[in-house]
Parts: sequence; C-alpha cells; structure tokens
Amino acid sequence: MFCTYILQSEKNKSFYIGSSENLHKRLIQHNKGLVKSTKRFIPWVVAYFEQFETLREARKRERQIKSWKK
Repeated sequence: MFCTYILQSEKNKSFYIGSSENLHKRLIQHNKGLVKSTKRFIPWVVAYFEQFETLREARKRERQIKSWKK
C-alpha cells in the first residue's frame, strides 16, 4: 500500500506533504535529518495520512493537497 501523508513539525508547527510506500520508514528518515527540505524543523509527527493501491494515486492526491491555499 502507498500513502499520502501530512507531517507537522513540533518545532514550528509547519506542515510537510509527501507520499511513500512505507510511512513509518519515511517518518524515521524525516526525523533523522535525511530529508533536506525537512531537517531544519525536526521533530516531525504524522498529522494525517490516506492509503492508496498505487503510487500514482498517492502522488496525484499529494499534488492536489499541495495545490490548496495554505
């Protein structure tokens, strides 16, 4: 299963939107500072996620969420 997720920084309350096949593993990468765009605002927690059958569906939903006004 693939998922689209929204993370929230506990440091400054900002959000990050992404998609992955393994949310648990991806969250660990974010919190270890292995993701350039999120390492400044560690630690991150999962605020929301949705599951999909394919990566294509998950990425489509990610793009849709990113297109919303903040």
